[in-house]
Amino acid sequence: MHAQFGEAYAESLAKDYVLEQLGSRTIEQALDEGASPKEIWRAVCEAFDLPATAR
Repeated sequence: MHAQFGEAYAESLAKDYVLEQLGSRTIEQALDEGASPKEIWRAVCEAFDLPATAR
């Protein structure tokens, strides 16, 4: 996240941005509830249409 979005924005995304792909949870909520980092990163990549090189 930091490499792709920068430290400050990545922290904000993790805390505040709700992703439908994560069951309408934030990244922090999904992590706290046991979602795998790999699953979360896939959701982020899809939500922000990141290039294949970032995936």
